[in-house]
Amino acid sequence: MNENSSQYIHILSDIKDKIKSAQYRAIIGANKEMILLYWQIGQVILQNIEWGNKFIENLSRDIRNAFPDATGYSVRNLKYMRKFAEEFSNFEFVQQAVAQINWRHVITLMNKSSDLEIRSWYVAKTIENGWSANVLALQMSSQLYERQAIADKTHNFDQMLPHEQSDLVAETMKDPYIFEFISMSEELRERDIEKLLVQNVTKLLLELGSGFAFVGNQYHLSIGNEDFYLDLLFYNYKLRCFVVIELKTGSFKPEHAGKLNFYLSAVDDLLKTETDNPSIGILLCRDKNKLIAEYALKDMTKPIGVSEFRLLDEATRELGARLPEILKTEMSAMNIES
Repeated sequence: MNENSSQYIHILSDIKDKIKSAQYRAIIGANKEMILLYWQIGQVILQNIEWGNKFIENLSRDIRNAFPDATGYSVRNLKYMRKFAEEFSNFEFVQQAVAQINWRHVITLMNKSSDLEIRSWYVAKTIENGWSANVLALQMSSQLYERQAIADKTHNFDQMLPHEQSDLVAETMKDPYIFEFISMSEELRERDIEKLLVQNVTKLLLELGSGFAFVGNQYHLSIGNEDFYLDLLFYNYKLRCFVVIELKTGSFKPEHAGKLNFYLSAVDDLLKTETDNPSIGILLCRDKNKLIAEYALKDMTKPIGVSEFRLLDEATRELGARLPEILKTEMSAMNIES
């Protein structure tokens, strides 16, 4: 390939990148306009609510007659628009935040929660993490807000880390973590659970949250001519640090924190670079006594959090066997007529 050919390929690549960027901006812009349009239509319907359901049926028919190629104006969807305008009454919030997600996201939010604070939290998380509507439905069904935003978490991050980083690390934790892709069994050992987590690493990363990258399991460290193995090792590019996760199938014991503290010292010495923040540890156990865990972490020298975890059968019981039914309802609701 001569110099001119190479230059042409470079120019072509640059133009293709510009086209893709423009197409993406056009899609985002079109989505925003559609969300705002749906809200405005919903407002009109609300202002004429005394006309009753027949009014919506007539609107649906006449809009589709006027715009035969347009979709999204079924009776069902117009009712969602009315609900949207009624329940998201703050137009500034709709314009600045809600318009960044798509209509299926909005329907999921309306079906799953009536609390404005909870909805706002999920809108922010959807934008931050780029969740699809299906993923949003799963996160809401697993009560992520309750497990992450308002959970009574056990950790020493505020003592071991700078304030800003401490808050950010604490926000990433959940209690409990739900591994609904692993079925409960009395015969399951720690190594079995670890193996199943690795086999389902994509689902595991979704549950852990944004920014996690899998480094390895049974990660080998050689210290003082002895071999040690970390259950699970991750790197979080948002926190800019290594994350060591240790699994315990029983109740939390103080010695678990001491062992994890030792591992973190080794990771900081052997793996951490000058540009990395201090490594953090998460100890996952089947149950914990919060007071015992707090005492155990009090004099640790490394940042550690202790959380419980649930497997499929346990999680389903704790959600009142709601998860499969919620997902079924959610998928049905999102199958919007044109």
